[in-house]
Amino acid sequence: MDITLKVNGRPEQFSAQPNELLVERLRDGLGLTGTKVGCDTGQCGSCVVRLDGRSVKSCLVLTAAAAGSEVATIEGVTTPGGELSGLQEALRQEHGTQCGFCTPGMVMALGELVDSTAGGAAPTEPEIREWLTGNLCRCTGYHSVVRGVQRACAATRAEAPAGLPEAGTVAASTAAGQEA
Repeated sequence: MDITLKVNGRPEQFSAQPNELLVERLRDGLGLTGTKVGCDTGQCGSCVVRLDGRSVKSCLVLTAAAAGSEVATIEGVTTPGGELSGLQEALRQEHGTQCGFCTPGMVMALGELVDSTAGGAAPTEPEIREWLTGNLCRCTGYHSVVRGVQRACAATRAEAPAGLPEAGTVAASTAAGQEA
């Protein structure tokens, strides 16, 4: 069947089998390997992408079901110049990436949380942890990820979360060659 998608802002047209998974199309068909395959059962979250603005596990979505939709992958998160998004930078500053296998899926899922709270109250730690329930990480223990989300949400409000340095302080000192 012929499928049309918009992936990271670019139109894509291709033929797909009725049982093809979106994660397969993204990785194998379009070469977007930042979307990971971890469990193939929708439990680990390493395959999360945004489908029409909502985070979904692409190993559970048929490519045909996504026809006509907009898909954003981790490759579409950074700027064209390669700069990290606010959430990616905040996770980096808080050491919330560790081995990095789960990071693309977390960025895609947590990006929706950060975006959805940009105009309102910052999410609480329990709310952030609840949002993380669909993303498994074997390295971070989630504490640094939670701090990264708090930092990213605070940056959208131009304020530092309690107990964290002012947004940009770590990046500025690191850029100057100093230890943070």
